[in-house]
Amino acid sequence: MKSAWVHRLLLAALLLPIACSVRTPAPPQNGGAGLGGTSWQLIKFQSSDGKMLTPDDPAKYTIAFGTDGNVSARIDCNRGRGSWKSLGPNQLQFGPLALTRAMCPPGSLHDRMVKDWEFVRSYTLKDGHLFLALMADGGIYEFEPIR
Repeated sequence: MKSAWVHRLLLAALLLPIACSVRTPAPPQNGGAGLGGTSWQLIKFQSSDGKMLTPDDPAKYTIAFGTDGNVSARIDCNRGRGSWKSLGPNQLQFGPLALTRAMCPPGSLHDRMVKDWEFVRSYTLKDGHLFLALMADGGIYEFEPIR
């Protein structure tokens, strides 16, 4: 009886350091946590070749970041919902956008924004504006807060 108790004590002494060394991984940090709960309207798009595009009405091009990782967007005559994530500081990636498919008028930035949506990779907040940068220096979208 006494030897069984000693064996258990020795086993516990051997397992205790192992159990204490196991670490629970920290949950991933949302580097874009400051974006959650914010809403923006487009001011301009600057392409990598220097071409600048501006919307006829900034209120037709909006992005609202939910605190739950969801995003809603108005892209001219269409509205959509999707997801967003930020795995590190200034990193941003949008998931697929479920978007209505109305035909927007000529001169719309709709097609450009929809095409670029999946290529957004980073963001910067500067002077109260949000800048979304496309991968491979494809261009930068500049937004201002919706008031």
